[in-house]
Amino acid sequence: MKLVYGVKDRPPIGKLLLSALQQLLAILAATIAVPAVVGNGMSQSAALFGAGVGTIVYLCFTKFKSPVFLGSSFAFLGSMAAAFAGAVSMSLGYLGLILGAVFAGLVYVILAIIVKFAGVKWVDKLMPPVVIGPTVAIIGLSLASNAIGDLTSGSNVYLALLCGLVTLAVTIICSVFGKKTIKMIPFIIGILAGYILAAILTGFGTLFENDALMLIDFSAFASMDWVPDFAFLTAFSGNYDAGEYGSIGAYIGSIAVAYIPVAFVVFAEHIADHKNISSIIGEDLLEDPGLSRTLLGDGVGSIAGAFFGGCPNTTYGESVGCVAISGNASVWTTFAAAIMAIVISFFAPFVTFLATIPSCVMGGVCIALYGFIAVSGLKMIKQVDLEDNRNVFVISVILIAGVGGLSLTFGQVTVTEVACALILGILVNLLVNIKPKKKKEEAVETIEGGESPKAPNEETEQIEAPSEEVPIISPDSETEAELAEEETESPTKKEVQPEAEKALEDVENEEEPISSDESESGDAE
Repeated sequence: MKLVYGVKDRPPIGKLLLSALQQLLAILAATIAVPAVVGNGMSQSAALFGAGVGTIVYLCFTKFKSPVFLGSSFAFLGSMAAAFAGAVSMSLGYLGLILGAVFAGLVYVILAIIVKFAGVKWVDKLMPPVVIGPTVAIIGLSLASNAIGDLTSGSNVYLALLCGLVTLAVTIICSVFGKKTIKMIPFIIGILAGYILAAILTGFGTLFENDALMLIDFSAFASMDWVPDFAFLTAFSGNYDAGEYGSIGAYIGSIAVAYIPVAFVVFAEHIADHKNISSIIGEDLLEDPGLSRTLLGDGVGSIAGAFFGGCPNTTYGESVGCVAISGNASVWTTFAAAIMAIVISFFAPFVTFLATIPSCVMGGVCIALYGFIAVSGLKMIKQVDLEDNRNVFVISVILIAGVGGLSLTFGQVTVTEVACALILGILVNLLVNIKPKKKKEEAVETIEGGESPKAPNEETEQIEAPSEEVPIISPDSETEAELAEEETESPTKKEVQPEAEKALEDVENEEEPISSDESESGDAE
């Protein structure tokens, strides 16, 4: 796609800050939602701080070549819950969060080392466009229910829907018809429009004491966290009672079991996200800076994020969608967004303001965000020959498994619908390609490439019956052709022809006297 700013471009300071704020708004809802879901006193501002630190670590490992923001991972929700469930004290629970992120990060480090020596060609063979395209589409489609759920979230469904659709409409108008800066920040303007409408409705609800009109909970400003409650502060405060596990070693073992398998699931999504952003910016990030570096950045960035915020980080599809819609792939924008996340986490009123954005407003934005992710995957499918049933089977399985929400749970480990769809797609692709292509298909490919295929027994036929070939002779070269034909006649034919002519003359000579006698006999009579 055509980008306004490439990866290495540096926008003017004004546009840079606005674009960074837009990136932050795109990832904010999901980033602060994870600690809210896990509970146990986890700080949303600390999670935002950890996301900023993790993103900077990631950018450093990828040599500032990959414009992706890291945020709190939903894949580890079950693992985080297990860390608190197995701990008697809060300090041990937070220590479990950090240790779990370390285990997951080490998986990424080990995978990075393997990729460093094995290369990335196997990734392209295992996950060609026929597999990765629909998988990327599923990343967006699997989030569709979240967007619609948020869109209709509120005390009055119809008013919530109104605010969400206004947000979506303003975002679309700014992106399609906006000029210059407006075109680059459609999310900010759309969210502001939806927030203002929701605030007006909430004001009327307060004035007329009608709860159905209250879409914004301003009471959150009364209980703001002025300083982020960092995870490591609680984790290292002491009192490590292992409870039912009996020993710290057993507890740590349970954390490893809860986190390590999930890291392999997120690894699959990591590749899909980077394939997606690569298709958008027109550069293969798995080659440069390389999959090994993106894995190291994601793994170490996840550890750093959990150290401060308690939540392991992961690459965010919302960030990728933001790049696709705005056309701004500048890594400086991503870096500025990370710095902004760190700084803003210490400004409680602003963090609270961002947290009070109604779900219906974010739902309107997310329809566009998740939709662009899905469309990015569908663009990859354009490279695939859909006349070949092999490809159709692979794509069909991935789309249906993903849209249908196929997921598997093994204890505290949940294999998400994206991971399940990707694994099934890989297996089906291997299955349909066990047998090599038929010669007929190869002949068709040769014709499409401009070469004339040869029949299987063409050479044999030419040897056995060369006389069947009819040369093409122009009228002007008729005499030359006859001479050439005489010269190419077989020796046997040349030897037989004179003998046949001599025999014919003998027969004629023998017949002449007979004819003369008969004639004389006729005269006598």
